[in-house]
Amino acid sequence: GASPGVSSQWQALDPSALQGSSPANSPSPCAESQPTTSDETVVAGGTVVLKCQVEDPDDSSLQWSNPAQQTLYFGEKRALRDNRIQLERSTPNELTISISDVVLADEGEYTCSIFTMPVRTAKALVTVLGIPQKPQIFGHEQPIDEEKVARLICRSSGSKPAAQLRWRKGNRELKDSGTDVVEDPNGKTFTVTSRVEFRVTKEDNEVEVTCTVDHESLQNSERSTTQKLQVHYKPTAKIEPHPQYPREGEKLQLQCDGQGNPIPQEFLWEKEGSDAPLQLSSDSVLIFPFLNKSDSGTYVCTATSSMGSVVAKYNLDVSDASPVPSTSSTYHAMIGGVVAVIVFLLLSLLIVLGHYLIRHKGTYLTHEAKGSDDAPDADTAIINAEGGQAGSDDKKEYFI
Repeated sequence: GASPGVSSQWQALDPSALQGSSPANSPSPCAESQPTTSDETVVAGGTVVLKCQVEDPDDSSLQWSNPAQQTLYFGEKRALRDNRIQLERSTPNELTISISDVVLADEGEYTCSIFTMPVRTAKALVTVLGIPQKPQIFGHEQPIDEEKVARLICRSSGSKPAAQLRWRKGNRELKDSGTDVVEDPNGKTFTVTSRVEFRVTKEDNEVEVTCTVDHESLQNSERSTTQKLQVHYKPTAKIEPHPQYPREGEKLQLQCDGQGNPIPQEFLWEKEGSDAPLQLSSDSVLIFPFLNKSDSGTYVCTATSSMGSVVAKYNLDVSDASPVPSTSSTYHAMIGGVVAVIVFLLLSLLIVLGHYLIRHKGTYLTHEAKGSDDAPDADTAIINAEGGQAGSDDKKEYFI
């Protein structure tokens, strides 16, 4: 490092003292004594490496100096008290140093010199990229009414060179309406401001708007900020009955379901044909503790928010008994139908059987014993008939 007796930050080296290694009468060095370097680009906060090479050092040492012409290293000797600057490699043909935690002030032309006769130099331009700050979005702080124009601003400072800003709403790109670039007070970096305008609808409520900054210092990554839009829109309403099928004698609740941004806070209940309102409050429910036939009619709910009012209607028809067949009544109806079919089949069977019997009526054939017709009285006829029956098989009875 520098000698302890030097109080300044850097130590000047006398070029004439450095030339002692090259005799005055030595021949002029050839082209191989020309040092070579390369330009470097570094992101602020990063590390830059400066390499200087020469083919024929001609017994002379290489030296690096900064844009202010302060010597950083002469060979392997440190000349500037800056711990960010370190020696990476020192040989007769190469002098490589590194600068860490680079700041914007480090930008400029660095010089590599070899003290031959004459002194030969090479320049290395160090470009320091200013990293843009995370963008900020302005103009979304207050809700925007639907059908109005939203005007948003995105701003990012600290970029060098000036960054590019782009917009996105949801998954769609937004074209900006103008971009301003202003130099920062340090005179090196820039502040970029982009504006965008678009008309909002109720569908834009809670939609994300993103501003993204693109810059070479971000190395293919992006830096962005997202904000959600708040859009105020008119309310909507519908009436829901609980239970769905009201019956006489039951309790009924009519729910006025109001939606919107902001949500409706006032509900007016009226019945068509009635002069006086039924209810006006922040409660959206109208209750019938015990339904009567007289409650039938059309009920109107007016839901109101700061964005306006909306009307919903419900036609209440109170019917006695059950307006919707229950499970048990359906079951009974099915049983009744089956019984009816069975009775019908039995009656049909009886009719067919009766008709058959009428067409095939039974015939009784009775053959009396001979002589019974000639008997003088009944007793004689009976005796004759019995006698004839006992001695003959002629008397037969047929049934068909």
